[in-house]
Amino acid sequence: MNTDKRRILVTSALPYANGPIHIGHVLEYIQTDIWVRFQRLQGHECIYVCADDAHGTPIMLKAEADGVTPEELIERIEAEHRADFRDFHISLDNFYTTHSEENRQCSEYIYQQNKAKGHIARRVIEQAYDPVKEMFLPDRYIRGECPVCGTPDQYGDSCENCGSTYSPTDLKNAVSAVSGATPIAKESEHFFFRLGDFEEMLKVWTRGEHIQQQVSNKLQEWFDAGLQDWDISRDAPYFGFEIPEENDKYFYVWLDAPIGYMASFKNLCARTDLEFDDFWNEDSPNELIHFIGKDILYFHTLFWPAMLDGAGFRKPSAVYAHGFLTVNGQKMSKSRGTFITARTYLDHLNPEYLRYYLAAKLNNRVEDLDLNFDDFVARVNSDLIGKVVNIASRTAGFITKRFDGRLSAHLMNPQMYQDFVDAGGSIASWYERREYSRAMREIMALADHANQFIAENKPWEIAKSVDAQASDESKALLDICSLSLNLFRVLVTYLSPVLPVTAKRVETFLNCPISAPGSWQALNKPLLNHSINPYQHLMKRVDKQDINDMIEDSKHQNEPGASATADSTENTTITIDEFAKVDLRVARVIEAQHVDGADKLLRLTLDVGDHQRTVFAGIKGAYEPEQLAGKLVVVVANLAPRKMRFGVSEGMVLAAGPGGTDIWLLSPDDGAQPGMKVS
Repeated sequence: MNTDKRRILVTSALPYANGPIHIGHVLEYIQTDIWVRFQRLQGHECIYVCADDAHGTPIMLKAEADGVTPEELIERIEAEHRADFRDFHISLDNFYTTHSEENRQCSEYIYQQNKAKGHIARRVIEQAYDPVKEMFLPDRYIRGECPVCGTPDQYGDSCENCGSTYSPTDLKNAVSAVSGATPIAKESEHFFFRLGDFEEMLKVWTRGEHIQQQVSNKLQEWFDAGLQDWDISRDAPYFGFEIPEENDKYFYVWLDAPIGYMASFKNLCARTDLEFDDFWNEDSPNELIHFIGKDILYFHTLFWPAMLDGAGFRKPSAVYAHGFLTVNGQKMSKSRGTFITARTYLDHLNPEYLRYYLAAKLNNRVEDLDLNFDDFVARVNSDLIGKVVNIASRTAGFITKRFDGRLSAHLMNPQMYQDFVDAGGSIASWYERREYSRAMREIMALADHANQFIAENKPWEIAKSVDAQASDESKALLDICSLSLNLFRVLVTYLSPVLPVTAKRVETFLNCPISAPGSWQALNKPLLNHSINPYQHLMKRVDKQDINDMIEDSKHQNEPGASATADSTENTTITIDEFAKVDLRVARVIEAQHVDGADKLLRLTLDVGDHQRTVFAGIKGAYEPEQLAGKLVVVVANLAPRKMRFGVSEGMVLAAGPGGTDIWLLSPDDGAQPGMKVS
């Protein structure tokens, strides 16, 4: 492992700006963040940037459906993504957007440099065209019967039933997913990146240390088939950057998306003393690391290094790919409630639970990872609560109550402490190689050893017999608890890339650095004759009911009237008959209260005419409870009761606005009475 100070620029794949982040996405950001935090803990300069992928047809159509401009949509989604990253403790130095002037400039420069060197071709192609919407259709916006197996309602490029791939023109009874019209064939001039020009360079680069062996083997299949020219243009209407010196032609989203890494870093450079060329210059000695999912290998390991090479920039030092996340052994499902957004998870569970669970299962191979909820509960409770936190909770109180919060001046078993410190070398190597599961196993083996030491020495029994602090028993009690807390410090330091918030709390408790640069090396010096602060509860056990509530919440998000966070390709329209089933009634707010532990919710007690009911409403940012008493509101009266973490919500109060402080309750005229129907 390189012990010299390194300068590393790290990125994660860009989340798409047309919907929420879900826990499958969170896997990647947690994997990246753990690696970044580990590097910083070792004293290296590690810069972590990302951005929203904000261009493309889906965003244009989603904005149109929502009745907003694309700019308004991506601004709202960016705010949601920022909040999710913050609350999952993802330590980004900059989170930006591909819809930026920096990205426009970088994209145009890379395009023009490649064009000047002959790497851009022009030719006329025939595409599917929607005559109603007057737009060319991406393959994913054409639906029809699979030409191989006959399964209806399949995408224009592949069949989900038999797995066949084909051209959209091969679909039977094809229709536009945008308007329902039958597509027609229409010609248009497009621009192509000549990927084959870089074949020899890419063969060398992909056989180096830059990618995993599994990825290298997969890429060989594409080399064997021959590298194809890549269509980098799209016709208007399109939300993106216009191609310079062309009319109604735009860069395809996948051209400017990876360039968003450069743009985000460039934006950070403008606000700091960092230099762009230090990391992107062709002969830069510094590292550039990308973390991605296995579904975007082709773009990041072929097109991206080729585009950079053609424009005179450095290529990535490494591209690390991971597999997908399944839940309870199956693909995430909205109907089963296992398609869980980051925010839904955060509404119910501690983010460090998931950070640890994923770390305990992640390795450096391109393998899918399963989130099994029974295993999740058992592992978090056993490892974090039963092993790690248990060390401090069983010993710290004796130090505070009997020894004025001061640890012993010596270690009763220096060799045991040294063994824990020496284990840091192999644990560090596992982190460096992204073998987090190996690191977690080694850390938990040490925790078992520490707990065995405590169990054998039984400090609680010694405490019962101690009368005077000068006694031998008192000294033994002090020494046992002092060594235990020194071992605890070592374990939490090793875990700090995974559990950053817990590490900060332990810093306060032990009154020493845990997650600061150099803390790992500082373990060589134990805490002797050192004052600590009173122990505060660090983490509670996972309750299976919280899991059940989260799953129920996820199911309800896909019901009529739920927040519009569903996948944009799904049909979310309802008929007039379905809408007629919604029972809207006037209700009077009898009482409004804050909800302990909830950032957005207020608990409302409502009079709906013939009875009262409790409804939780996400309006805390816009209203104080005292503003609501006596106010008339409109409520969905026949919504099924929904069990939440804070209680049962018996309806839904209707409001409008973008959220936060801008929420306006739908209020009927003062002449309305509780229980009155709204039509």
